[in-house]
Amino acid sequence: MALQLTFKLRYRTQFGQTLYITGNHELLGNLSLDRAVPMQYQDDNFWSVNFTETQLANIDALITYNYVLKNSDGSTVTDWGNDKTFNPATFTTSDVVMMDTWNHAGYFENAFYTVPFQNVLLKANYTDIAIKAPKKITHIFKAKAPLLAKGQTLCLIGNDKLLGKWDTSKPILMRRAEGDAYYEVAIDLSTATFPLSYKYGVYNTEQKQFAYYEGGSNRLLFNEASKSRQTIVNDGFAVLTNNQWKGAGVAIPVFSLKSNKSFGVGEFTDMHLLVDWAKKIGLKLIQILPINDTTATYKWMDSYPYAAISAFALHPIYLNVSQVADAANQAIVAAYEEQRKQINYLAELDYEAVMAAKTSIIKQLYPLQKAATFKSAAYQAFFEQNKHWLVPYASFCYYRDQYGSPVFTQWPANNQFVQAEIDALVAEDAPTYDALAIHYFIQFHLHQQLKAATQYAHQNGVVVKGDIAIGIYRDSVDAWQQPDLFHMELQAGAPPDDFAIKGQNWGFPTYNWQRMKQDGFAWWKQRFEQMSHYFDAFRIDHILGFFRIWSIPLHAVEGIMGYFVPAFPIHKNEFHERGIWFDLQRYTKPLINEGTLWDICGHNNDYIKENFLDFDGFGNYSLKPEFDTQRKVEQYFATQEASHYNLVIKQHLYDLISNVILFEVEGSNGEQFHFRFSMGQTTSFKQLASDTQAKLNDLYINYFFRRQDAFWKEEALQKLPALKRTTNMLICGEDLGLVPDCVSDVMKQLGLLSLEIQRMPKDPKTEFFHPNDAPYLSVVTPSTHDMSTIRGWWEEDKPRIQKFFNHELGQWGIAPTFCSGWLNKAIINQHLYSPAMWSIFQLQDLLGINEGIRRQNPNDERINVPAITPFYWRYRMHLSLEDLLNSHHFNEELSNSLQQSGRA
Repeated sequence: MALQLTFKLRYRTQFGQTLYITGNHELLGNLSLDRAVPMQYQDDNFWSVNFTETQLANIDALITYNYVLKNSDGSTVTDWGNDKTFNPATFTTSDVVMMDTWNHAGYFENAFYTVPFQNVLLKANYTDIAIKAPKKITHIFKAKAPLLAKGQTLCLIGNDKLLGKWDTSKPILMRRAEGDAYYEVAIDLSTATFPLSYKYGVYNTEQKQFAYYEGGSNRLLFNEASKSRQTIVNDGFAVLTNNQWKGAGVAIPVFSLKSNKSFGVGEFTDMHLLVDWAKKIGLKLIQILPINDTTATYKWMDSYPYAAISAFALHPIYLNVSQVADAANQAIVAAYEEQRKQINYLAELDYEAVMAAKTSIIKQLYPLQKAATFKSAAYQAFFEQNKHWLVPYASFCYYRDQYGSPVFTQWPANNQFVQAEIDALVAEDAPTYDALAIHYFIQFHLHQQLKAATQYAHQNGVVVKGDIAIGIYRDSVDAWQQPDLFHMELQAGAPPDDFAIKGQNWGFPTYNWQRMKQDGFAWWKQRFEQMSHYFDAFRIDHILGFFRIWSIPLHAVEGIMGYFVPAFPIHKNEFHERGIWFDLQRYTKPLINEGTLWDICGHNNDYIKENFLDFDGFGNYSLKPEFDTQRKVEQYFATQEASHYNLVIKQHLYDLISNVILFEVEGSNGEQFHFRFSMGQTTSFKQLASDTQAKLNDLYINYFFRRQDAFWKEEALQKLPALKRTTNMLICGEDLGLVPDCVSDVMKQLGLLSLEIQRMPKDPKTEFFHPNDAPYLSVVTPSTHDMSTIRGWWEEDKPRIQKFFNHELGQWGIAPTFCSGWLNKAIINQHLYSPAMWSIFQLQDLLGINEGIRRQNPNDERINVPAITPFYWRYRMHLSLEDLLNSHHFNEELSNSLQQSGRA
């Protein structure tokens, strides 16, 4: 028997727009957008498509589908979610109409169908009720209402007698099966009078009475019932208040945790105590920094958590070796007990000491426990699921140790990833097997311990938020294994800002997005999948990198020598069109004359001239060829005495080299250029005529703030929607820095949470951002790991703090010199009472409200200073988690604040 299946979508299109349907069935194009089925315009409210198929009638399987909007410019948007489904075997008629509503990804409600809410935060709200289906079903009504409380369900009521004639004492109750998104009810409307007018409402199952109607106008249903037709009405979200849920969380790196049993560093097992504390005071989220393996040199420089040698492997430093050791081998761990106590007592992390001790213990445990571990079903399942990254990672670690360096480009052999070589290396009968398999052993136990920690969090109503770094370490297994995914000739970073006036150079290669797109961003999808094993939500570090990335040539050291990629460059004709005198040498080469030398080098200019410059005989100088790039200068001074004077001279040379207006696009033959950021602050610019300065500045503003926006928006929309669809975790984008106008629009379209920081307003016309102005889909925080804490900030800039004290806190008089507990608490409360979905605080900022418990010196609380490279990431809690749990006065004070603000 043929099945007639009609899809009708409520959608009011604009001229030039068309709609398609796609799904995981051959009839619907098997999820290929190129094969999506076109729909027909029906009227101003509906598009439809009809299928008459015999093949569908015999299927007993769930088919998932979505609608696709194609714009006149060729861009596409897919409606959100994977909950539009049907199973042909459940149809009771041969004529079925699926009447759907478009689900915009930016709707607030979609956030509540992500993992943290469905699996943890809203799970206890589920209310099951029994409803009786009629013998004959003509219509099935479906709607979603994610924030109904325990004891509530949706109900249906309307104008027809079959819908209760608007009598709220007789609503039609709807039921949601556990784990499903929709509330549903099946009705026989074969004798109803159409069109129907109806609404959804909320019903209290405990009091057994109607509570209230949804908002908005009455809903209308025009199609008539038929004996041979069944209509499934998917009305999307009930119109209920969707922004009343609010939560608060704590942010702290795992390495900063301290318990009485820690081994000098926070471990995954310490997260259990952090969960206990969070639950005790009412926090609903724990946020951590990246936890990937950064072991490149075995020195303290590896403490930088954003320089992972693997985008997948966990860091061995977080392993609790006592839990790894079985009962027979506890003596091995016990032999290090005195050392453990000593380094655990330290105020800060001693990275090298911790790594050395743990590595020694693991090397002793591995030969004794490998056989039992590798035979276990849990290990075998772990290996099978993760071997795609685990085997290359173990191989890379082996070569790193064999050659004494992670710089694979300099290895005497094996500097390219060759699968046949790896297969031979990792064979179980190979002499190298144990040197590699120890990494399998470590990663398995890390996986077990982190998984246990996050499961414990879930059991206690707390969700865990991870952090996915935007970059990968240049000397990493990812770059070694798949170098074609990266632009190894460039370095990622950030342009100058108030926190790093020379910009930031992270040293990471940038992404080859064109290559990544060819396989559907498979590498990124694997990263997201890996995150989902442990986390409910995650922060995308520097989400601006999905729009454009600040790219720095390898010959440069400072971030200020970079430019955005991709970007439309300036063509030399634009200078002529604007009446700007153009001189290739003058604009693209460092301007070095007597005035420049005095401005930049001061009294050191004679030494600079004698040792590093050539004079052209006409009042200008040029850098000697051996010093004409920042990298050459860096390499030279690496061989010199590490004195303060040499540091000053090196910086002078860096500043001379960066004293340019334009960077020529490589291979453009002097035709195309990028502006140097902060061009107006260069001595080269200041020595131009005022008329030229004004015209150049207009072109500069056009280049950075106008011409790129639509282009960057298109770039992001090619990547982020596809990546977001691969995961159901809640995603927050770290959208700080020089933010293009398109970023906010794209994040709203995709329902990504923004990050809002009080002292870093996104509006350049304001000095501070007030938490009360935050959008609902956002995270508000007074500080991050890259910034000073509230107390540290209070002592940094007195004139700015004075404005903050008077205007943001509404206080009279002179601002106090130091941030007392009540001031710290006032700032915390501003964030707690924000309309944002989440307010998340560094632990240090929370401790700051209580002068009896907080650290004495706020400068000891800072985690990272971006302007200092390399920086030693070694901050640890000054009190143990056990002590924190027993700090009753502080806990009560903070708990009261959370409860009063409605976030507990």
